[in-house]
Formats: sequence, C-alpha cells, structure tokens
Amino acid sequence: MHMKEIYYTVEQVSKMLSAHPKTIQRYIREGKIRASKIGKSWRISGHDLSIFTENSKNIFTDETPSLKFQQKNVATASSVIEMFVHDKDNAVNIINALNAALNTKPSEYGKSAMHTQYIETEQKLRITLWGDIAFMEDMFSFLSAYINKLSEDEML
Repeated sequence: MHMKEIYYTVEQVSKMLSAHPKTIQRYIREGKIRASKIGKSWRISGHDLSIFTENSKNIFTDETPSLKFQQKNVATASSVIEMFVHDKDNAVNIINALNAALNTKPSEYGKSAMHTQYIETEQKLRITLWGDIAFMEDMFSFLSAYINKLSEDEML
C-alpha cells in the first residue's frame, strides 16, 4: 500500500514548532529544513519536518557564529547547476552523494545551503548551492569528479 506524502505550509510548520514564520523561512534558506517551492510558497514534507525535528536538538544548538567564522567568511557564492540525468534514480543518487558531501563538510566552511529539483519531463537535475567560496570550490570539484566517473562508467 502506497501512502500519500503530506505537505505543510510555512505557517502550519511555524504553529507546530511555536516559531515565527520568518524563522521557518530562514531555516529553509539556510538548508536546515528541506522544502519545495510550489508556485510562490514553500511546502515542507512530513518526512522532512520529522527529520528536522529529530536532528534540530543536536545539530542547530549553536545559532551564533563564532567571531573567528565572522572574520574568515568574507565572501560567499551561489550557483545553479543544471545537468542531464538518465532517470529519477540517477538524480536521486547524485542528490544523495551531494547531501553526504554537504553533511560532512568541515565546520570552517560555515553555513551553506543546497536545494535540488528533478525535472522529469526534461530529464534534468537542477542544483542550487550557496556558501563559502572554499565550500563552493569543493562542491564543484566533487560534482566534476562524480560526473566524470558517471561518464567513464557509461563508456564501459
């Protein structure tokens, strides 16, 4: 039996978590809560909300960046990468690999965010990244190596 995924608005989540809607929007921007944009508003799946609430006690306790980080992080960058993928499974594999890289990044890179979108009709994966320039460089290197490995595997 397949259960239908439930999606919540920012306002609904803010009431559930007793937080201001702008705080929930900031968490989405910062990548703390995964969300999908539907029209002009964000929707948060029940699954992503439960992941956030389970992990938020451990991961997001330090809301104040250290002075060392404030001085080091003088430049950030953002980028949108669009790439052809064969199917949804391929897109999910790439997204999972990027999430793993994002979740294991050194703390010196500070805050960063990633949003992904699979466009099935165009067989396209759209990746939006934001963060410290060194973080962006590492993510681009990782993506480049991953794409090269996929290309090599397809030639065999």
